[in-house]
Amino acid sequence: MFRRKRIYEAVEESDGYRVLVDRLWPRGVKKEEAQLDAWPKEIAPSKDLRQAFHQADLDFEDFSQAYEEELEGNEEIQETCLDLARRARDHRVTLLYASKNEEENHVLVLEAYLASLLKGIRTDLEGD
Repeated sequence: MFRRKRIYEAVEESDGYRVLVDRLWPRGVKKEEAQLDAWPKEIAPSKDLRQAFHQADLDFEDFSQAYEEELEGNEEIQETCLDLARRARDHRVTLLYASKNEEENHVLVLEAYLASLLKGIRTDLEGD
């Protein structure tokens, strides 16, 4: 199962596997205090996509579609996402991000994408 959480929130034992899903390190956070298990920068939106969204060149719907295309279009990203989905079969995976906007950010898209991968993994296992 997946959970979203701002990296500025306190670390909790219930976080499980803690993954920073931003491409840039969040301001004001010390690496040793973040207690990360992973920081797979490749699964964050590309620099160009992130900048287009933050500069309001793309609305959230267009950003979401473009980001999902990035997630699906790269083997390295696919492998990382599949690894996270497999981890989430049996353990909590907390997706950490820095964005202040909790309603429209890349983590919402990523979580939905990972959940769909997890559903596919479970379906494959049930079919065996």
